[in-house]
Amino acid sequence: MKKLLRFIYVIAGNLYRAWMIPTMGYYAKHPEKYSEEFRYKYDQHVINLMKKTGRIKTIAHGVENLPQEGGYVMFANHQGKYDALGIMHTHEKPCSVVMDDARSHGPLVKQFIDLVQGKRLKLHDLRQASGIIKEVTNEVKNGRKFIIFPSGGYKHRNGNYVDEFKPGCFKSAMRAKAPIVPVAIVDSWKVFDLWSLRKIVTHVFYLKPIVYDEYKKMKSVEVSKIVYDRICSAVAEAEAGNEDMAVLQ
Repeated sequence: MKKLLRFIYVIAGNLYRAWMIPTMGYYAKHPEKYSEEFRYKYDQHVINLMKKTGRIKTIAHGVENLPQEGGYVMFANHQGKYDALGIMHTHEKPCSVVMDDARSHGPLVKQFIDLVQGKRLKLHDLRQASGIIKEVTNEVKNGRKFIIFPSGGYKHRNGNYVDEFKPGCFKSAMRAKAPIVPVAIVDSWKVFDLWSLRKIVTHVFYLKPIVYDEYKKMKSVEVSKIVYDRICSAVAEAEAGNEDMAVLQ
C-alpha cells in the first residue's frame, strides 16, 4: 500500500473529474470520429492533470534526436507505472505503446492504452506475441511511433537499475527497417514507489537513433546489447549529474 500513496492521492485529488474516464473510453471506441492526434492530445491533457495533482515534473532531454519523418520505435528501460506517461508527456507527436496484457486492464490504465490504440502483449503466449510483433511492424512501416519496454516488466527496487533486455522485442523495429530510438528513463520509479508526496522530478533522455543501415547486418541480440549499453551509460551519466553527456550516448 505504501507504494500506492501518490497514486491514491492523485486519484482522490481528481475524483471530481471522474467523468473523464468514460469520456476517454468513448473517444477510444470511435477512432472514425476522433483522430489519432485528437486522442493523443487528450491523453496528454489527462497526464498533465495527474502530474499537477501529484506534484510531478518530467524533463525531456535530446528531443532533437527524434526522427522528424516516418515511423520509429522507442526502446526504454522500465521502472514503474509512470514510465510510459512520462514519455508520452514529452513526446510531441502521437505515439503508442506495447504493454504487458496483465497490467493493461486496470482503471485509467485501460483508457490510456485504448486511446492510443496500444498493443497488449501476452508474455507467455508465443502465438499472440508473434501476432503483435507483426502488427507493430506493419504500423511502424506506415508511419506510427511506438514505445516498447524490452525488459518485459519491472521490479520495485527503489533505484535506477536497468533490467536485462529481451532481444526478441527488437524484431518489430528491425523487420520494419525503422529507426531504433534508445530512451533512458531516470527517477521515474520515485513517482509511485516512494512513501512521500514531496515534489518529484523525473527525466526522459532521447538518445541518438540507430538507423537501419547501422543495424541491417546485425542480429537482434547484438542490437539489444547496443541499446542496453547506451541506456545504462546514459542513466549513469544522469545520476552523476552529467545530463548533457547522457544525451550523447
